[in-house]
Amino acid sequence: MKFIESVFEKVRRHPKRIVFPEGAEPRVLQAAARFVKMQLGVPILLGKQDEIVREASKFGIDLSRIGIIDPATAEDLPVFCEHLERLKRYRKFTHSDVLQAMLNPNYFGAMMIQHGHADGLVGGASVYAGNLLRPLIQLVKPLPGMELISSCMMIELENPVYGENGVMMFADCAVIPEPTIDQLAMIAIQTGSICRRLTGITPRIAMLSFSTKGSSKLPAAEKIAAAAALAKKKITEEKLDMEIDGELQADTALLKDLAQRKAPASKVAGNANVLVFPDLNSGNIAAKLVQYLAGADTYGQILLGLSKPAADLSRGASIDEIVGVAAIVGLQAIEYRKLYPQEDANDPS
Repeated sequence: MKFIESVFEKVRRHPKRIVFPEGAEPRVLQAAARFVKMQLGVPILLGKQDEIVREASKFGIDLSRIGIIDPATAEDLPVFCEHLERLKRYRKFTHSDVLQAMLNPNYFGAMMIQHGHADGLVGGASVYAGNLLRPLIQLVKPLPGMELISSCMMIELENPVYGENGVMMFADCAVIPEPTIDQLAMIAIQTGSICRRLTGITPRIAMLSFSTKGSSKLPAAEKIAAAAALAKKKITEEKLDMEIDGELQADTALLKDLAQRKAPASKVAGNANVLVFPDLNSGNIAAKLVQYLAGADTYGQILLGLSKPAADLSRGASIDEIVGVAAIVGLQAIEYRKLYPQEDANDPS
């Protein structure tokens, strides 16, 4: 069974409410209809009802089991405005400014998941990443003890030789442009943790570089080695079930024969299923090359560090990808309820 099929199977047993801020976007509408047909839960589309109905009619989409909320006429609008006005960064805003912010579907959707009106959020199909990330980071609480928000992509390759039967995770491909040593270490641990929760496999995390185990003494390579050492220290202290190594070149991380020559003592080299890239340029480029040149199925970006599950789609996301990402966000919601029941109990449903 393919990984994404196993995700669908799990979410069918615990259907979730996923809010889509771009309710009138054709791909989102078709993905929402498929989400319902697959019995994964209830999609909630944000936007003007007449626009959503008009777009849905073009594709023959039945909206009877799909929620539609127009922020401008929503019953929760006054309450959400009050919540926003109480936040420190918005206390100097006029009521008009606060209202204008809450009429933005990205802000309204972020407030919905923060206050338990939906289980997760999937957006970004037609907006720049910053337009979606900003309200999520500002309005959704971080996970307990978490100071960093990052992201990862789930990759499913046709060739089962790589990763875990073809399943891999790439990070960070969307949020932090030039991560520091501390941030790289945290990205590795965050991604390893979600890998463990969503797949059940032991994460084997490779911190990638153009160098392997000191083959280059340039500062950029030494930075990756330092990040790997820091992450390894934290993993040992917190007794986390994951392996990490770096710095490693990509081929050393993936190819067993080469790993035996370049890093024979490594438990990760030749067996990596999580790849942590040195910066946003390399991560984003690698993910798109794997998607289009290798024909991999990609699902992301899954946001890490928030107390409520959310994802930022690529503007080129297909309908299949949107459905897959929504299902992964739903599976995150299931796992978060198990891990952080106190957070869930604090949210009115």
